[in-house]
Amino acid sequence: MQTQSQVNPSGQDLMLLLIFRGLTTSIPTYGSWFPEGANAFHNAAVVTSNQTRKVQVETQGRFHLLGDPQANNCSLDIRDARRTDDGLYFFRVERERSQAFKYSYTQNMLSVRVMALNHTPHILNPGPLESGLPRNLTCSVPWACERGTPPIFSWTSTAQSSLGPRTHLSSVLTLTPRPQDHGTNLTCQVYFPAAGVTVETTIQLNVTCECWVGTPGH
Repeated sequence: MQTQSQVNPSGQDLMLLLIFRGLTTSIPTYGSWFPEGANAFHNAAVVTSNQTRKVQVETQGRFHLLGDPQANNCSLDIRDARRTDDGLYFFRVERERSQAFKYSYTQNMLSVRVMALNHTPHILNPGPLESGLPRNLTCSVPWACERGTPPIFSWTSTAQSSLGPRTHLSSVLTLTPRPQDHGTNLTCQVYFPAAGVTVETTIQLNVTCECWVGTPGH
């Protein structure tokens, strides 16, 4: 881009004004999050918008900077949270090619607390099951984060069954119960691979049937 010095009627040099405007609108502003105690000049960030900065291997793909630092937005999104993510974090803002515009907010840090998972899968109450009649049972984890790594569903039952369709946070099992399945257990187990956590729920099947002694009608 070429600039040309011009003089307006008041004698001011407009070339400097043009350069100043270029600096305020075109120079990128980067944001980075660091764990407490990190050296922003030497240590890797947990997430950053600056492609020249190093990022910790443990947080790659899980920590996301959603906001635009240039718009004063430093929103942080953590997916597949782990217990090791627990702690304090500070935000650092930097402007490219500017030594003056660099600041770490170490006096106002973000506190992240990762709690143990105490939720269990939901199995939609099927009510009484009729012997020989196929029924669909749904196991879901509506409390899980949809943006996280998809969980792995598994079912355990002595009844005849087959897997039906599934979504990111639910699984369907088609069950064809028999009289001998009454009172047996049905378990839905959900494994979260990114966190290494398994949760499960067990219900008892209530199977009804029409049984005759001898010949019907006699």
